[in-house]
Amino acid sequence: MAIYPVILCGGAGTRLWPASRPSRPKQFIDLVSDLSLFQETVRRIAPLAEAGRIVVVAGHEHRQYVENQLAALGVDGDLILEPAGRDSAPAMAAAALWVERIDPDATAVFVASDHYIPDAGAFRQAAVDAVAAAAPGRIVTLGMTPASPSSAYGYIQPRGTGLAPVGRFVEKPGRADAERYLEEGYLWNSGNFVAPVRTLLAEMKTFVPDVVAAVGAALPDPGQGRVHILGPAFAAATKISIDYAVMERSDKVWVLPAFFEWSDLGAWDAVAATGSGARGDWIGHASEGCLVRAAPGMVVATAGVSNLAIIVEPDAVLVCDLDHAQDVKALVEELGRREPRGGGGIAGDDVTLNQLSRQFTRWLKLSALPLWATLGVGADGGFVETLDDDGATTGDFRRARVQARQAFVFSLASEWGWGGDYAPIVQRGLARFEATNLRSDGLYRTRVDGSGAVLDETASLYDQAFVLLATAAAAAAGIDPDRCRRTAARLLASLDVLALPQGGWRELAGPPFQANAHMHLLEAALAWEALEPDGAWTAIADVIVGMAKAHFIDEAGFLREFFGPDWRPDGGEAGRLVEPGHQFEWAWLLTRWGRLRGDRWAVETAKRLFASGERGLDPARGVAIDELDDHLRPRSSRARLWPQTEWLKAALILAEETDGDEQGRLLGSAASALRGLTLYLRPEGLWRDKLGVDGVLDIEPAPASSLYHIVAAYRQLRETGSVLPGSGIETPAPSPA
Repeated sequence: MAIYPVILCGGAGTRLWPASRPSRPKQFIDLVSDLSLFQETVRRIAPLAEAGRIVVVAGHEHRQYVENQLAALGVDGDLILEPAGRDSAPAMAAAALWVERIDPDATAVFVASDHYIPDAGAFRQAAVDAVAAAAPGRIVTLGMTPASPSSAYGYIQPRGTGLAPVGRFVEKPGRADAERYLEEGYLWNSGNFVAPVRTLLAEMKTFVPDVVAAVGAALPDPGQGRVHILGPAFAAATKISIDYAVMERSDKVWVLPAFFEWSDLGAWDAVAATGSGARGDWIGHASEGCLVRAAPGMVVATAGVSNLAIIVEPDAVLVCDLDHAQDVKALVEELGRREPRGGGGIAGDDVTLNQLSRQFTRWLKLSALPLWATLGVGADGGFVETLDDDGATTGDFRRARVQARQAFVFSLASEWGWGGDYAPIVQRGLARFEATNLRSDGLYRTRVDGSGAVLDETASLYDQAFVLLATAAAAAAGIDPDRCRRTAARLLASLDVLALPQGGWRELAGPPFQANAHMHLLEAALAWEALEPDGAWTAIADVIVGMAKAHFIDEAGFLREFFGPDWRPDGGEAGRLVEPGHQFEWAWLLTRWGRLRGDRWAVETAKRLFASGERGLDPARGVAIDELDDHLRPRSSRARLWPQTEWLKAALILAEETDGDEQGRLLGSAASALRGLTLYLRPEGLWRDKLGVDGVLDIEPAPASSLYHIVAAYRQLRETGSVLPGSGIETPAPSPA
């Protein structure tokens, strides 16, 4: 039986701020030695993989860290890349499904990438013992013998001594419960699990079948190289930890006590306890028991202090008593709340739509677009995926949708006369994209790296739609219009290979039958119809609206996302998904289509979709949340940036379709949407993407893909302000092309 060590690289290490950041989490920094915690983990588990292979599950944005640090050790590993973090259960499912495809009889040893285990030999022996214990079809977790009644760890209750069934898992307790657990023989939950992949997947299919289905749909062919990029279907997996998903529910979970030194290095006091966490230039006088880390070029001097963590980064300094190391997480959350909001000064419920729109215009024109036109463009003319708070990009990959979206954005800026340099940016960007992404069949591949090497050859319908939208915007702005028309005509002809006999088009990336890709194809078709009213675009737009009428929009008035081959709603959890942002986005598009066709059904349906989207508004945070179920109840209350832009667009365009009190209500809704959007915007031209249920913004690099949504919302704000007398929206009149 081969052993496949699986390293899970999730987690942000919030309590180890400011050294640990979302763009550079703790597993990739040198906390206890000259190697990172990830590298220490690789060295520790590599000997277990004699008959198997090392597998690493990480986020796309951390690919370069993983590859570089593996190469520095001279170790090969298979890398599974997540498009978004969905917690440990989907990550483990991805690894287990991948291993099962190449070695169904294998056993996986799942380990965290950020744990401190100085005795590597003792760990490997415990892992081998756990593999033997798991052979009869068990899931075995390593339970650490507690050194103290700590409140920093979860606990496991064994039903016996030695290898024993698990009685229960408990969350991090208070001090009194921790003392009682210690007396009752509980073990610390190390988060290390060992199981035959068949056993683990069988339990996951029992308890979280939607996770296995979504991950399975996202997993590429394991025979293609050593890097495996999960497709968009992964985002449909429920975000859930393996403890909640399986371990607390299965009767196959056993615990094996382990006795080696172990820490999850969750906070600075744990790092200090290793005796090896100091870094940099420190001059101390009468200073005892301190942990000092100074970034290169920084000097720390102390006198007469003790028991402190002093962490100095170029842009942030932390000073805390080591006894309060757990409080750092609260500090980071408070920093998130204090982030400058509102695009450089927009704040407060009493700000009018007029004031909001003027501030939004200035932020976009003077901060966001100039920033992304410089730091957001590579030397080769291609567009970067992200910018962190220092203006640096993260991740060496380029997605087709981002290249097309950025070309769309800068085409509009050029059309509006906002600067003479935007047209050349579009020209260079589209030329580079054509050189790296065009396939022999006339479609465009999904992903390349910074040098243009192919990372994902798939031709996504979603991506083709954005190429069409970008070329339409460029042509409308007078940027290489003949070339854009030739590109659109060639791509339109190539789309025939994705056409389905039952109507619509197949999506090759992710679930094949979905509304979202059709929505963006409709957007692109309407953009080209405005330029070529006698072309094929009108028919394409009408087909897609017919699909929405017949299949996508439920009789209850909301739009579903995923379908089966007969275009009936998918029978699993994916078929029950309702996204408020897409209710708004379809409402906006149907209103535009209905105006062109003189079809009142479209406008009335748009109003129903808007009402369904409003079911996803959270008045406490003033934002539209991510997901509802098919009863229009919250399914995920996280709130990303993009639904706010679609809420704004839909409210504005529907306000143009009515008058009186209803128009006033919709304009008020638009003001609320723009106010919600500004929560995410930062004065320098960046943004945050995710707002948690606690009202705290995730601190992570700004994704370039959001700029498309932001600029599209501004365009609708601009158009509504010019055509709706008395709206109170002051925006510049559209510039002539």
